[in-house]
Amino acid sequence: MKKICNATFLIILSSTLAACATQNNSQQTETTKPAKPVLEQPVEQPQPVKDTTAEVTTVVESTTKPVEKTKPPVVTNKKTSDGKLILGEKEWVYIPGLEQSFRARIDTGATTSSISAIDIVPFERDGKDWVKFKMAHEGVSSKEIALPVERWVKIKQSSADGAQRRAVVHAWIEIGDMKDKTEFTLADRTHLSFPVLLGRSFFKDVAVVDVSQKYVQAKHK
Repeated sequence: MKKICNATFLIILSSTLAACATQNNSQQTETTKPAKPVLEQPVEQPQPVKDTTAEVTTVVESTTKPVEKTKPPVVTNKKTSDGKLILGEKEWVYIPGLEQSFRARIDTGATTSSISAIDIVPFERDGKDWVKFKMAHEGVSSKEIALPVERWVKIKQSSADGAQRRAVVHAWIEIGDMKDKTEFTLADRTHLSFPVLLGRSFFKDVAVVDVSQKYVQAKHK
């Protein structure tokens, strides 16, 4: 009987120890079970509030005007204060007898004016010397014109031997708004740049010369 009791006690003790061991293992398993990872949620940064009340666009118009280029001076004075004509180094001359305008050189060093003439033929009319001729330059000649000879002059040129006898005539010319009669020596100027040369005998009392200018007076229309 005593043996049975001991055996029963051992069985109960073994069951008790087994139950304790199972409970401890369960607790240990629960304790060592890794924790479920927790996902971190992104933290939203607060967006700055746009202050629309402070956004004012100001358009400033420039009041500075662009710098204008200086224009060359325009010749407006064609006469002096005392009414004399202002002539440049070169001018247009209109000859009513030929009904044409010609380029003229204003020569302050020459005494007498000169005009380009070809086919010069002296003749007499009423006992006086006359001459007929054509004005020519750059291959173009005018109609024939006849004028009385005021006088004859002898011109000595360095390029020729002896002196040449030339006729001096009076002819009307127009420059600007002035019409005047002046003396011209008839000479072949077809090899020169200007068919007309105006000397001091023409402009000494009616005009002043400004050699820094050209074609001050308007061309006759």
